[in-house]
Amino acid sequence: MLTKDELPECPVATTVQLIGNKWKLLIIRNLIYDGTQRFTDFLKAIPAISKKVLTDNLRALEADGLVMREVFAEVPPRVEYSLSPLGMSLKPVLDAMMAWGEEYKGNSDG
Repeated sequence: MLTKDELPECPVATTVQLIGNKWKLLIIRNLIYDGTQRFTDFLKAIPAISKKVLTDNLRALEADGLVMREVFAEVPPRVEYSLSPLGMSLKPVLDAMMAWGEEYKGNSDG
């Protein structure tokens, strides 16, 4: 996790740094629109992602305070991921991206 002093000065660059790769966006998308997920849920919903890349991105999102990880004391252990309130505040951003993508796909010139 970067300190606030280490983040880019530009707010757009900060946002891109925190959620700017396709895997993080898809993880956040799943949590916003489908709710709490387990590791295998992500693997089913994002088939192109490897276990290592998923693990690395979940850890980064957790370290940045966007995702919460809850471990249940069961055998075998159950782990669930959900968005923190800060992560949930990204919903309008993803809603706008979804709307823009739908409009772009519907535009015959695009």
